[in-house]
Amino acid sequence: MNAEVTPSVVEGRVRAPPSKSYTHRAILAAGYSDGATVHGFLDSADTQATMRAVEAFGGQVDRTDEGPLSIDGFAGEPAVPADVIDCANSGTTTRLVTAAAALADGITVLTGDESLRSRPHGPLLDALSDLGVRAESTRANGQAPLAIKGPLAGGEVSIPGDVSSQYISALLMAGAVTADGIEIELTTELKSAPYVDITLEVLADFGITAEPIGATGAGGVRSAGADGFSVAGGQAYEPAGGSYHVPGDFSSMSYLLAAGAIAAAPDQAVIVEGAYPSAQGDSAIVEILERMGASISWDREAGEITIERSSLSGTTVDVGNTPDLLPTIAALGAVADGETVIENCAHVRLKETDRVAAMATELERMGASVTETEDSLTIHGGESDLHGATVDGYHDHRIIMSLAIAGLVATGPTTITGAEHVDVSFPAFFAVLEDLGVDVSQSTYA
Repeated sequence: MNAEVTPSVVEGRVRAPPSKSYTHRAILAAGYSDGATVHGFLDSADTQATMRAVEAFGGQVDRTDEGPLSIDGFAGEPAVPADVIDCANSGTTTRLVTAAAALADGITVLTGDESLRSRPHGPLLDALSDLGVRAESTRANGQAPLAIKGPLAGGEVSIPGDVSSQYISALLMAGAVTADGIEIELTTELKSAPYVDITLEVLADFGITAEPIGATGAGGVRSAGADGFSVAGGQAYEPAGGSYHVPGDFSSMSYLLAAGAIAAAPDQAVIVEGAYPSAQGDSAIVEILERMGASISWDREAGEITIERSSLSGTTVDVGNTPDLLPTIAALGAVADGETVIENCAHVRLKETDRVAAMATELERMGASVTETEDSLTIHGGESDLHGATVDGYHDHRIIMSLAIAGLVATGPTTITGAEHVDVSFPAFFAVLEDLGVDVSQSTYA
């Protein structure tokens, strides 16, 4: 599907979708339990992959059109799946479920689409192998399909912290139900620490104790500077009252806030609901917009962020802990005066696509001036004059949504290919834009 975005002004009140990161972890945590109800979950292509995995391990997931997820879990003892687990395009599912599969006394095979089968899982496979599990890439390249044979008893293991925080989250979630627990030593600096904080928060809400080791807690991020992590074995997943409520997603909010900052109607605003404080590192988008000069206010108690059109100025942003914000920041930088420098972003090349290169290429196609290095992306806003173009969405939800935001202020219409992939995290994205007043049309491929 193609989506065509015509320059538009926006205004109104919208609700951000629930957090994809929290939803993944809550579904799997409920699977690890005897059973739990997950309220306010994100129903998307990615989270449905995690639901399928829970069912493959012997759990049951019941969904209604409007109600919560009712999950009968496998109580920390996943069965050997009767078939291959299809993780589709969800790297989060693959990594979290790989560790869960290590608990089963038999072979589990995980695979996914072409994009997923190009992403790295080697360090997690190595860690599981060091813990006595047979964990292999069928092509011996660290990529899916993966074959996992347990059972995992626990122990001490080393793993890099700068490839994917999801490796650590996977080991912590599985380690809680092992006999011996797991102690993780990080061999490199931890990147994306807020995502480990999300895991620790969800674990605590499900009654599981896990701790960072040697963390500095810099910037209010509990896991920041950690040398490792520890989770005791023999624990049981038991959420208070048998239920869990998923918070709103700041990664998705970033596109709505960016839309308000660059395209709000005169004397009007965009108000985003569901913005309650949590461990999400991507809430940094509020502070980043403030630094760029946006007129933005956050009522944390009400969970509402209000933003008006503003004259933005470039800034420097380290995305070591917030990799998913890079596409949004890049789009904002193409509109702002001066230079926007996005640093510490080499790990962002390992997502659904190389998001650094993708944003550089497509923003240049739209008239932006961009400089790319291995670990940085600089957008020269003063030298950029955005115009409509046909751009590639790379089958990547975050690239698609960021380019759509840039299209709001480009001269002429912008056509984004592969736009259906917003279903991964924000299925209603284009409908929400229309509710805000955006002129957007969708069409199937010719």
